[in-house]
Amino acid sequence: MTDSRDGNGVMKRRSGWAVLVSLSLCLTGCAATVGGAAQPVDPTRVAGLEITDGPSGLKPGVVDAGLPVVGGDGGEIDRLAANAVADVQRYWREHLPATFDRDFRPLTTLVSYDSGGRGREICGASTAGLVNAFYCSGEDVVAWDRGELLPMLNDSLGPAAVMAVLAHEVGHAVQFRLGLPAAAPSIVKEQQADCYTGAYLRWVAEGKSPMFQVSTGRGLNEVLTALFQIRDSAGVAFDDDGAHGNAFDRVSAFQFGFTDGPARCAKIDEREIEGRSTQGGFGSAAANVRLDDRQALADLTTSLRRAFRLAATPPTLITGAACGVTTEDALASYCSESNQINLDLDGLVRIGTPPRRGRQGGIGDFAAFAEVASRYTLAVQQEGGFRLDGPVAAQRTACLTGFWASTLADGGALTLSPGDLDEAIAEMLTRNSLIAADVRGRTLPAGFARVAAFRDGFSSGTQDACGKKYR
Repeated sequence: MTDSRDGNGVMKRRSGWAVLVSLSLCLTGCAATVGGAAQPVDPTRVAGLEITDGPSGLKPGVVDAGLPVVGGDGGEIDRLAANAVADVQRYWREHLPATFDRDFRPLTTLVSYDSGGRGREICGASTAGLVNAFYCSGEDVVAWDRGELLPMLNDSLGPAAVMAVLAHEVGHAVQFRLGLPAAAPSIVKEQQADCYTGAYLRWVAEGKSPMFQVSTGRGLNEVLTALFQIRDSAGVAFDDDGAHGNAFDRVSAFQFGFTDGPARCAKIDEREIEGRSTQGGFGSAAANVRLDDRQALADLTTSLRRAFRLAATPPTLITGAACGVTTEDALASYCSESNQINLDLDGLVRIGTPPRRGRQGGIGDFAAFAEVASRYTLAVQQEGGFRLDGPVAAQRTACLTGFWASTLADGGALTLSPGDLDEAIAEMLTRNSLIAADVRGRTLPAGFARVAAFRDGFSSGTQDACGKKYR
């Protein structure tokens, strides 16, 4: 977050972002509450699929595909990776002709290496110390680091993350086969590949893969977390050389593919990315703002009242008066009878303090501010006549919180800083996300659905859209 105040080491407000300005224009003189014709979204499903929390990875008893791997050690990581590539190629043998009227030509070479070893040369570069997975069009090769990268992803996140990494690299091979110019900006290549990864994993989630399975709850959370971890750092612009995208934009691209299929992915180009990118336009990263600062709370309240023009008296922020109806670990709660939002400031400061090397931390200031904003949206929903409990309310809360985030354009008490929306993604991938929770603090079961609802609100430009889609 960026606070508009000067002095005391707190950074000045950054320049606004043109897209955010256009999204917030409707706020001037608007007093619309949440409402509209019902276009319901089933909260028990993810992009039309049932939410599941079963295992992800290779199906039991699957016979290996037997693809040759140069430099492999025959271990479990190479087995997982080679079978993942075989499965992704099976997907494209079916979908490249069906979608693009092109036959899919299998990859020429697969290479496994240990980044901690002596190294080998691939496409003119040494793999020594190269903790990566990549596609090289010159030799039509997909290579992966079996020594550090894939074991780390498999151990810390799960096999679905490994599947996603290999699907992403094969996605680059698909681009090459479709004739994407080699000079295309890196951000186009990377987000198309993220999108193609989503299209493949949708096929797996539908049970169509003979080799792999992925759950739409925990499994997709693994994938989204991998995209969060392998993101551009704050301050990198989308048009910088080598840019992949921040977590918010990469997850958006993945969700496009998962929801709409590979034809949507091919529409990702510079103009499309420029129209939706949240990466850039905010200047350098701002100092972290503590939520226990009195002025910070006042500025947060101002931003919320500016975003949501309530007819009734807006709720007030207090401490030490929990409503008694929320989950025990909720750091903020909305008390509908007294029209108050109770805050656990110590807990919110913890989640609002980003981790630093050598010591534990939370997520970042925007995560804490957004949790409070999510409770404020419950007052908005109550005025609109909506139920405040249940999974639909949790979806609507995430959507309205996303809308609030979109209004933080230049000129307000608070503005977005680089990395803020990534902090929202991180919060929504935690077990007890409050951004996507109902009045009792019960969160939506699938991280994919949480992020999708937040993104709907952020991109809609109007709070009415949340009431129309989530009711």
